[in-house]
Amino acid sequence: MPPPPPPPFELLALRGDEDEKVEDFTPQPFPLIEETAAPNPTRLWGHRIRRSPFPTNAPWLNFVLNNGNCHENFHPFLVKSDKGLLTICYPGKASQRAFIYQPFVADLSLRLQEGCETHVVSAFDDLSVTLDFGQRMTVPLVKGSPYITVICHYGTPVFSTIHAVLDFWSNSEKTKHRIKLNNGQVWVIYSSAPLELSRELAATAEFQGVLRMTTIPGDNRETESVLDRFSTCFPTGGTMEFLKPPQVKYTWKTAGWGELLMVCLPLHQGIMSHHYDNPLKTIPILQFHSLDGDLKGILGDTWVLCASPIPVHWYSSTGIGDPEARAHLKETVKRDVAALNTITNPSTYFHGKALARAARLALIAEELQLVQTVYEVQEFLHKSLTPWFDGTFPGNAILYDQKWGGLISRNGSRDIGADFGLGNYNDHHYHMGYFVYAGAVLAKLDPQWGQQYKPHLYALIADYMSLNGSKFFPRLRCFDAFVLHSWASGLVEFADGRNQESTSEAIHAYYAAALAGLAYKDRSLVDTGLTLAALESHSAQSLWHIPRGSVLYDPEFVDENRVVSVLWSTKRDSGLWFAGAERRDCRLGIQVLPITPVTEFIFTDKHFARELVNWAMPSLTRSDVTDGWRGFVYALQAIYEPQEALSKILRLNEHDDGNTLSNLLWWIYTR
Repeated sequence: MPPPPPPPFELLALRGDEDEKVEDFTPQPFPLIEETAAPNPTRLWGHRIRRSPFPTNAPWLNFVLNNGNCHENFHPFLVKSDKGLLTICYPGKASQRAFIYQPFVADLSLRLQEGCETHVVSAFDDLSVTLDFGQRMTVPLVKGSPYITVICHYGTPVFSTIHAVLDFWSNSEKTKHRIKLNNGQVWVIYSSAPLELSRELAATAEFQGVLRMTTIPGDNRETESVLDRFSTCFPTGGTMEFLKPPQVKYTWKTAGWGELLMVCLPLHQGIMSHHYDNPLKTIPILQFHSLDGDLKGILGDTWVLCASPIPVHWYSSTGIGDPEARAHLKETVKRDVAALNTITNPSTYFHGKALARAARLALIAEELQLVQTVYEVQEFLHKSLTPWFDGTFPGNAILYDQKWGGLISRNGSRDIGADFGLGNYNDHHYHMGYFVYAGAVLAKLDPQWGQQYKPHLYALIADYMSLNGSKFFPRLRCFDAFVLHSWASGLVEFADGRNQESTSEAIHAYYAAALAGLAYKDRSLVDTGLTLAALESHSAQSLWHIPRGSVLYDPEFVDENRVVSVLWSTKRDSGLWFAGAERRDCRLGIQVLPITPVTEFIFTDKHFARELVNWAMPSLTRSDVTDGWRGFVYALQAIYEPQEALSKILRLNEHDDGNTLSNLLWWIYTR
């Protein structure tokens, strides 16, 4: 029986900017800078969105960098656009002990015989990006769609593949075309109107309507039947709404008719909420593989996700009840505070870490009721943080870049390599998170200072965590709503897509924002920060942490690795940006630092903590390993063997530049 007729074609035209934007009018108090290190925005940004602030860390950024012809990951497909040719890949995996990656293969390509202009990005939201190919073709690329959808305004479609076509079939209505390739894949092309397609995959007449392309996993007839049935409703975008923490809701925008079929990752499946007002029907038979786990079919245009909550607090969750431990920690804190030196490092990252290190001492001293010691740290923070806000720190400065729309450093604005590429929009949540943590603590200790510099602190938060977006900052600069974690890389084209190394520093940035919300009694800020921290922690445990017996990654990779060092969109790497795979101390430590009350919510499994320590411990005998990195390994050991960890920590001669003996003892004594 033929499908029902499609709605009028003009109703299928994609949305532009029809949704009114809710803006955050937080002031931006930092001086302006003319950015010279980062590239200028290319012409691949469509005219409606080619204005500051730009989403500098979006998961589809390859489409607007350089020539825009590097592929991106849309789960389950990789998609590439090059000079009017749209190419889709259903990727396999290449796996070794050191890495796993998904090579891009041109499984199915589409162009128009009349020719097409190079794409521009015409619209985007939390879960999608839209490519326009002149006036002829529009492509809404939506994360989690089991089809790639193309709206053909007018033109003659021509399909191609690098594989040999073994079999070709069309239904009598010419609205379904089945293509079997010699690599074992079967692809299906659905059309909203008859499409005359030859065995050579070229249309014989101009077409106007909607095309949907997908592959049939395993060439399974039941799976194909599911894809047939739900091919008439397609997503055009999707947004993530923050509910009561730590809940978020996805709402997919749709066109066509019928129920919406999507696919979800294991990290969604584990926290998906099924309530009477959120009816969702899973379709287990529909499964696509991906590097992030098998995607399973699900019906419905809204999802509600609820991660394990992270309660916000300044201090430990247990307190320090043992009198001997309390006395020992008091003396150590006094010594560490007395040893605080003027911070001269001009790097925003290392200066920020040193500020947060001092702020930790203030909170530990406050937890121990050391009033005078707290005051000493408060004065230190006054002298060390305020110059960044009033522009008197001589070595560097935080400034506002009007070109891209964000806070960068003066040094980073001139040198693309300075401050780890901060001027190129790398690592914003890491750097700003440390400043926000120190600022939140100082605002708590000195409310008068807090009110004076509240605009500065809120601008730092908005730079990486603006919930609504504003004329100064994009919405959620770093956080990827679909994979539920942040990306650290900015305006650089990578064949493997975006990447992130340190999940713990990402979690810390959102936790720091929540603490600022506490200091200012801003419930909304607390809720947003805690929700993002909880989601980032969930994703870290799901994707970065690799317990023995994990089935997410290939066995040879699991045998060799307990953590992913750098997680890319289409790659898992055991090497770090700053150290090789053999430096397991660094690989573990970069997923732990900084140690704060939120750390215990990242490492909740004692058995896995033991696995991590046993995996990293042999590397501690290397001559190039420092005590600073050893400290983080021992900190995890304290989760299950606090006395043994204590004896090792007391023998350390130095600590990471964001850590202290006091902080390590606080961690152990509160286990």
